[in-house]
Formats: sequence, structure tokens, C-alpha cells
Amino acid sequence: MKTYDPQAMYSEWMSQILNQKQWQEWMKPAMALSDAPMTKALTDLGLEINPEIMKKLQQEYALEFGKLWQDFLSSKIPEFHDKRFSSPDWHNQAAHAYSVSSYLLNGRFLMSMVEAVEAPEKVRQKIRFAVQQMVDAMSPANFLVSNPEAQSKLIESKGESLVKGISMMLADMQKGRISQTDESAFQIGKNVATTQGTIVFENSLFQLIQYSPLTSSVHQRPLLMVPPCINKFYILDLQPENSVVRYAVEQGHTVFLVSWANPDASMSNVTWDDYIEDGAIKAIHVVQEISKQDQINMFGFCVGGTIASTALAVLADRGEHPASSLTLLTTLLDFSDTGILDVFIDEEQVSQREKSIGGGGLLPGSDLASTFSSLRANDLVWAYVQKNYLKGEAPPPFDLLYWNADSTNLPGPMFCWYLRNTYLENGLKQAGTLTVAGSKVDLGKINAPAFIYGSREDHIVPWEAAFSSCDLLNVKGKNRNRFILGASGHIAGVVNPPAKKKRSYWTNPQVAVTPQAWLEGATEHVGSWWPEWSGFLADHGGKMVKAPSKAGNALYQSIESAPGRYVAVRA
Repeated sequence: MKTYDPQAMYSEWMSQILNQKQWQEWMKPAMALSDAPMTKALTDLGLEINPEIMKKLQQEYALEFGKLWQDFLSSKIPEFHDKRFSSPDWHNQAAHAYSVSSYLLNGRFLMSMVEAVEAPEKVRQKIRFAVQQMVDAMSPANFLVSNPEAQSKLIESKGESLVKGISMMLADMQKGRISQTDESAFQIGKNVATTQGTIVFENSLFQLIQYSPLTSSVHQRPLLMVPPCINKFYILDLQPENSVVRYAVEQGHTVFLVSWANPDASMSNVTWDDYIEDGAIKAIHVVQEISKQDQINMFGFCVGGTIASTALAVLADRGEHPASSLTLLTTLLDFSDTGILDVFIDEEQVSQREKSIGGGGLLPGSDLASTFSSLRANDLVWAYVQKNYLKGEAPPPFDLLYWNADSTNLPGPMFCWYLRNTYLENGLKQAGTLTVAGSKVDLGKINAPAFIYGSREDHIVPWEAAFSSCDLLNVKGKNRNRFILGASGHIAGVVNPPAKKKRSYWTNPQVAVTPQAWLEGATEHVGSWWPEWSGFLADHGGKMVKAPSKAGNALYQSIESAPGRYVAVRA
């Protein structure tokens, strides 16, 4: 049996790569690709590029490629700046440096072609997304034969890194997803979702948690938190040092939280109306009964904010105004700008979903997880392919990524209604257009001041879209709303505790018509925006009273300890 010698195999491979004839074949210009498959694909779609622009792009490409080739012939190693290729291995070895430079050049050329396509911006955005996915996938870093870091690891470990990588890949194939963290390091209720509390109500849609007080006195009006029904609630209660829930409890609020059920076949016919009536509205009424308060502070995160706002608008139509304030974190109410998610939303795609699951069925959590990962493929897909499979490096424990992998299903009818009536037709923006749970929806009837937060680098809810909620919730022009802009993205911007002293946020007390005008007059502050939110809640929380000695009341008694059974159900 022949002995496996990775060093010899690597040397032989490198000698082949450095052969000039081999190199010329490897470095063939991408113009062949542009002139044939991609141009044909655009033609088949009824799209085209102005011939003059195409000629200019080809000339620019030829000049850049010619310079790259001359550098190669003169043994000059090209320079490039891309975090995917930051290791010295990519810069110190000529073959790999030219591989990267050629790849980056071809990628720029293909994306330039996309920008030159004569088509509406929505169509161009779809093409841009598809081509970017292809460019990202073809990175030399994604393949063992062209990744010097992985090759060095292979040699140093005498093949063990490859064995480990294949083992992790096979395990992930069984799970149906790429591992982004050491999932064995976490257990719900043990080291995530640990804030002490009690389940005081449950139905088929959700469990209601009432958290135990951490102060001797509390604000009279409680806080009801409605998290997104995509993924689990404990993004708001990861660990004590970064828990939004625990922070609110520490500030003297009696906190209630909706823990959504992870739908199974028994929920395949659940609708958006059900999530509003039997979910958010039911939770509001239970909290009112337990606290004996007519008004409570409402809170919604992402689609949880859309659900909470819709519920309050439905209640307003019925003459009820239970909210003393409304907090919305990275929430869409005006769906005019849905960011990169817009590439997945059009009549054809929504109709296909409606035909497949609109009348009953489930949207698998894995579908949603794959969609969101594709939005940042280099960070959430290919980086782990490289580390896990090519280098055989097990990912370290990270609570946020553990939560990210804990996906949830969604009922088909609910999901399809949501897609069509919000993302596709933007019905919430148009007062009285939508009927939910038998009531007309007019967000302008919600008689409560709002604290609205957006994250500056959010790719799911663009901050400008979050800002537009200020106008939709502007009751009779009173301008009682407050907008805060935080640094970072959809999740990291929200989970930013004061103790970490990280990032920054922007405030502007002046009323502004446009988000750009607001930002121009805004002041940047170092640190977390949480204390700003705490002050807002305190202003609308009522007087301080003695903290409740136990959860629930005579009607709503303890069912089990938090975090409860529902959050433990995996898709």
C-alpha cells in the first residue's frame, strides 16, 4: 500500500501550477465567460447591455489583465486587499497571489456587467444578487487545491486536518446545515435563556413568561415583549451580561415575554389573524389582568414589532388603547424599502409559495436559515466551509450563533399572508387597506409614543425603513416618537449592553422629514443605546410600587419555570 505523503503531493502540485503553460491555461481571461454564458443568459431574459459600454468594460478588463500578466512574467507579486485573503500565505506565494488577483479582477468585471444591464433597478438587483452569489462561491479560498492556508494545515497536521474536516462535513450533512459554533457548549435554561421567571399562561401559539423582579420596587405598568416568531425568543436573553430581558428587569420593570411555539403539522393551518388575535392580543389582555393595569409598555423586535403594532392597531379599531408606550427594534411597518430581501419578493415567487403552502403546510426553518445565510454568504457560509472542512478547525462556542442555528418553522398560511400583504403589497402603510382579525388596520390610530430603533448596517431592515415608522405612528401630528440609530447590524446592534462599552449610537431630538436630514443633525454617542431606552420606559412606566411577591394571579397560576417547554422544541 502506497504511503500518503502530503508534502510530496503539495510539492508536485506546486511545480505543475508554476509551469508557465499550465499558468497560461489557468489565467484565461474572463471575457470568454462574459461574451458567452453570461451574455446569453441576459439575452434569454430579454436584457442587454449597451454595446459601447460593453466594449469599454472589455477594454478596461484587457488592460488590467495585461498588466497582471506582465507582472507575472516579471515575477512581481501583485498587491490586493480583501479580508478573505489576509493571511501572508496568499501574498507570499506567487501562484496564490495571482490566483487571487485574477479572481478579484474577474469578479469586478462580472459585477460591472451587472451594473451596466439596461433594466429596472429591481431586476438589476436580482441579477446582482445571483452573480454575487456565484462570484463568492468561486473564491479560491473555498477549495483545498487553491487555498494555501488549508494546504499548510494539511501538511503540518500530516493529513489530520483533512480527516477532521471531512468528519465535520459529514456530521453537518446529517444536520442539514453548516455548524457555526460548538452547539454542545450551550443548553437552553442552563447557560442561555437563564433569567429567572415563570410561565403563567399558554395556548397552542405561545407561552407567556413573567420574569422575577430583581428590585424591591417596580414601575406600576409592566413591559410586554414580543420577539420575532422566526428563531427563538432568547436572542433577548442570551446570557446575563448581554440579556435585554435581564437589563429591563434590573431597571425596575415587571417584564412579560411571549415565547412562540415552534410550529409542527398541527399548526399547518394557522393564519396571520391567529398570531394577532390568539397571540399578541391574548398576551396583552393576560398581562393587563395579571398587573391590574389598563395600560402597559409594549415592545416588539423585528417581525415581533410588526405583530405587536398590528395588534395595537386592531385593538384601536375596537376602541381599546392598552399601550402607554411602544418600543420597536429593527422593525418594518413601511415595506417600501426591504433591502436585500427584496430579491426574494415578487409576484411570481409569492404565488409559488401560496400554491405550495398557502392553503396549509409549513415553511421549514431550514429554508429561512438558508435564505438569511445567503444574504451574507462570505461570512455565514464560506468562512465556515474554509475553517471547518478545509482546515479541520472546530468552531468555538458563541451564544449568538447557537441561537442563530436554532431555527423555527412557520405556518404556511401565516407566512404567505405576511409575504403578500406586507413585503409585496405594503398594506400596513395604507391606512384601512388591510383587515386583520375582523378589524381595519390603521397604524395611525395607535395612541402611544414610540421608541424606534434602527441599526446603521442592518441588511434585513434598512435603518431608513425603520425610521419611516416615525411618520406612520405619528398620532394626529403630535410627534411624540423618538428615533435612535445604533451602529452595527440587525442583531449585534440590538444586543449591545452598556457594560461592554462598545459601538456607538446617534440621537437627534429635532423632528426631521427624511432619514438623511435626521442623520445630518444627529449627535454620535459612544456606547450602548440601552440607557436611552431605559429612560423612555421609565417616563411611561407609571409610579414605583412594591415588586410582586409571586408571578401570575388566582386565574393565571404558575405552569412551569422559565424558559418553558416551547422554546426547547427544535425544528
